[in-house]
Amino acid sequence: MNIQPVLAQVSFNLQDILRNALQSIDNLGSVKAFAFIGLYIIATVAFLPGSIITLGAGVIFGVVWGSLYVLIGATLGATAAFIVGRYLARNWVARQIEGNKKFAAIDRAVGKEGLKIVLLTRLSPVFPFNLLNYAFGITGVSLKDYFIGSVGMIPGTIMYVYIGSLAGSLARIGTETQPTNSTVQWAIRITGFIATVAVTVYITRIAKKALEQEVS
Repeated sequence: MNIQPVLAQVSFNLQDILRNALQSIDNLGSVKAFAFIGLYIIATVAFLPGSIITLGAGVIFGVVWGSLYVLIGATLGATAAFIVGRYLARNWVARQIEGNKKFAAIDRAVGKEGLKIVLLTRLSPVFPFNLLNYAFGITGVSLKDYFIGSVGMIPGTIMYVYIGSLAGSLARIGTETQPTNSTVQWAIRITGFIATVAVTVYITRIAKKALEQEVS
């Protein structure tokens, strides 16, 4: 059985559901900002695609307010997922690596450099946002560093909200009819590439250093 068409259909249905949710939020008047933030938090914790919601923010609120509401919703949702990952999975992971000094050393090293790592991964679109929230929860990264590192989402958020604002209609976001800006898209790609290379090199370096300290 070819699972690709099934996954594509599920993804398409989720996009439709989220577009409908955004349309309902747009009709709420003065409370729609709170409803939007609530939707983003739920989507983040539930592994729902945040790209449609981010693009929709540009249509509903414009670039400035849309970016602000996305950052609030994404940060709160990511923090909630981090806490869930830490307190529901952290102990289990700790037990699995308890007898492995190498993994323990790397975990401690990552914890010490948590802010820089979170910041770089937030700048890179290669690392899946929703999964990363839970993954950081089972590392030694502190909640404080994780929360502060969320500022790395700012460039990508503003650029995606701007692209969404070009659509002019919620029905067009995430479809082939949505207008795009090639300059902005290339800026996203270049920023993401640089951040991806940087975080890969950085994590490799601190892991190697941790292992050298462990065996010395």
